[in-house]
Amino acid sequence: MDLPDLDKHARDEDRRLEALADLAVLDTPVEAEFDDLTALAASTFGVESAAISLVDHDRQWFKSRVNLSFAETPRDIAFCHYTVEQRDLLVVNDAAQDPRFRDNPLVTAKGGIRFYAGAPLILDDGSCIGSLCVIDPAPRPDFDEKGAGLLKGLASLASSLLIARRERLTGEIAAKVINATTDAIVAADREGKIVLMNGGAEDMFGHPAADVLGKSIEILMPERYRHGHKERLDRASASSQMGKLRTFGELPVQTADGEELLTDMSLARWGGDDCAGGFAAIFRDIRERKALETDRNHTRNLLDAIVANLPSLLFVKDLSTKKYVLVNDKACEIIGLPESEVIGRSDRELFGAIGEEFERRDLKAAQTKRPFRYESTFVSKNGQSFDIRTSRIVMDGPDRPGQYVLGVGEDMTDFRRTEAEKKWLARYDELTGLLNRTSLSELLADCVGEGTPFAMLCVNLDRFRAVNEQFGQAAGDAVLQEIGTRLQILCGAQATIARVGGDEFIILLKGDRLESRTIQLAQKIVSTAAAPIVANGTFCHIGASVGVAFFPEDASFPQALRDRVELALDRAKKQGGGRICLFDATLDAQVRDRRMLESDLRIAIDRDDIVLHYQPVMSVRTGMVSSVEALARWEHETRGPISPEIFIALAEDCGLIDKLGCKLLNRACEDMLALPDTVRVAVNLSPQQFKSGDLVPTVRAALKRTGADPRRLQLEVTERLVIENAQQTFAQLEALRSLGIQILMDDFGVGHSSLSYFQMFPFDKVKIDKSFIADIETSKTARAIVEAVIGLAHQLSMGIVAEGVECEEQRSLLTELGCTHLQGYFFGKPAPLQKVAQLVARKGAPAVAGALRRNPPHGGHAFTSGMRSAGSTTG
Repeated sequence: MDLPDLDKHARDEDRRLEALADLAVLDTPVEAEFDDLTALAASTFGVESAAISLVDHDRQWFKSRVNLSFAETPRDIAFCHYTVEQRDLLVVNDAAQDPRFRDNPLVTAKGGIRFYAGAPLILDDGSCIGSLCVIDPAPRPDFDEKGAGLLKGLASLASSLLIARRERLTGEIAAKVINATTDAIVAADREGKIVLMNGGAEDMFGHPAADVLGKSIEILMPERYRHGHKERLDRASASSQMGKLRTFGELPVQTADGEELLTDMSLARWGGDDCAGGFAAIFRDIRERKALETDRNHTRNLLDAIVANLPSLLFVKDLSTKKYVLVNDKACEIIGLPESEVIGRSDRELFGAIGEEFERRDLKAAQTKRPFRYESTFVSKNGQSFDIRTSRIVMDGPDRPGQYVLGVGEDMTDFRRTEAEKKWLARYDELTGLLNRTSLSELLADCVGEGTPFAMLCVNLDRFRAVNEQFGQAAGDAVLQEIGTRLQILCGAQATIARVGGDEFIILLKGDRLESRTIQLAQKIVSTAAAPIVANGTFCHIGASVGVAFFPEDASFPQALRDRVELALDRAKKQGGGRICLFDATLDAQVRDRRMLESDLRIAIDRDDIVLHYQPVMSVRTGMVSSVEALARWEHETRGPISPEIFIALAEDCGLIDKLGCKLLNRACEDMLALPDTVRVAVNLSPQQFKSGDLVPTVRAALKRTGADPRRLQLEVTERLVIENAQQTFAQLEALRSLGIQILMDDFGVGHSSLSYFQMFPFDKVKIDKSFIADIETSKTARAIVEAVIGLAHQLSMGIVAEGVECEEQRSLLTELGCTHLQGYFFGKPAPLQKVAQLVARKGAPAVAGALRRNPPHGGHAFTSGMRSAGSTTG
């Protein structure tokens, strides 16, 4: 006996249920066309009930029913189940007598089914989904072949209605999808004439659908692609696979305004396998996608470039194989191998024993599950050493979690080297390699703490500033390096040397016979410093002064010892340089006295105790007072008159000169207003006043505040000022001269006189120093120098002022030699403004000199200096 093929039956049932589901008709509302058909069936066969029954998985549901009180029943009691199973007409003349149905609740119920006839509902794919049935509560033994044929015809009509309903629904859905999609959908017939264009196509191509229906689809293609498009359609027509939508790739299309767009095109036949209808094409605008792809490629290329050129090393290893899968250029540089020799190899293969340590670090990173940092020294394949700080982190991969370890390493070599250099520079002088001030302070504290006697020598170079200014900083640096080397050779291991300032060195010396050894060392230092030094191809001649102090004899604390040795050095410098000076108590007393005087000077400046006296300057041509020189005077409460040479130099040293100079300048401008308009006022300037850069604004402010005429103001500068910083000095002098102020060269001849100064700046007058005037009658040299200066001044159209004229013979000779102005005790000593102004007003300018000669101030003592640090008897 043959057994039924259960698997085939199950597959057929699945296809049947799928076809039923595709109808999308179950549990839908009533529809008139189906109700009309069941009503027709009931009337035609003269039965009480009729229905269109659809058999689902476990139920039957009636799409339409006549005189049935229920809308569905379980499948296992449904008569239609048998119709579906046998796929043929089922006629039950009397269900109460049929063994299959007599116990069916639909039969046994009051008014139950006695007659049933059902014809199968067959769809276009051959699936039987239900039946059209007629039912009656009375038996029908007379149902014949004619009735059977008629019922099958009605069932076929019901099937057609279901199929039409499905196609109509599919069409509605397709229409909604077509109109809702943003893709462009265009359908054309076999001749390539457009028969459909959705809204997306209207938007893409810019053609209203009504304008292009019936036109060739080629209007949507750029001219150069139309022939190729026709060939593509012909190949598609011949393809056996065109029953389904196929993507044909990228295709340029053309909009109504001629713009070309890049699209993805898909094609499918419509109207049957024989392509009776034509083709439907779907165009998708891929410009945005292409832009995204370009951006993505750009981003990928950028990331690749970043990884490759990252200043940090980067590597990725597979944790299971322990092999490298990625390294960047920096990693290859540090490893010392090209990428091709690193990828696919493990640390152990590349680095041997140290590679095992690298693998342990990878494992540690995997175990901690957080960034693992480690710093160590790595020696590359080419022998170069690197200090590397690496961070490792585990990453998931496409195959498994924790597949890779990512390492990012920072080359710390330069940083560590710089760090070491910083530590070195914190203790050593970069130029000479000697200990620096910080190291000396620590060492000095340690020596004092030990209590062992030692000597401190402070060495300062003589004439170093001149070398720096004349030959440049490079030469100065070379000199310092050479001196440092010479000191190291002299001291050897017996002493410690430190450079503590620009040209200042400190030496600490311990041991027996300390004083004698210290003096011997100091003598050698002075001697070796005096030897010529070749700096940048130039022979430089400098020298050294040495101050010495001893611990604990001279001081028992570090700072006190430093102060003592500085005092000794200062004494050595003041003695002319190239000297050695040992500290003694008298130096300390002098310093205390100087500090007290500095304090008194500050108070005197604030209280305006420093006043101005004026000394006349006579015009040789008119015999009248042409100007007066303002000279500072300080009458101390307890010390009496303080020499300008002392307090002006003190003001320069302790930073008070700008304040004092400003006050005296303002007072001179005020006093100018009390003198005749024909008399000018000369004010001396200190070299220190040029260094701050505030001199020109200070002068301008004084003139504005007092209302003084700048043409009546004369400013005197010394050669020392010009020598120290000619360029900066002349720039400020030019700015002052532009205000109308006269600029005078004072004390000409006592410094390092250079005729180039007159070429660099056009001074209004030059003042010949009194030292030449004093000897002019007895010294041929002095007279020759004076004559040369006067002759040069006349050639340069400058006035000449002879200082220190003290007798008629000098006046007569200087007049004969051509001096334009004369100044000195012969004409008058410095006096307060009131006295000078009264005499000028009462007796006239020519008589002033005689009056002042007969009445010298300060009991005949004249201290003369304006802002000069070295005074003269004439100011």
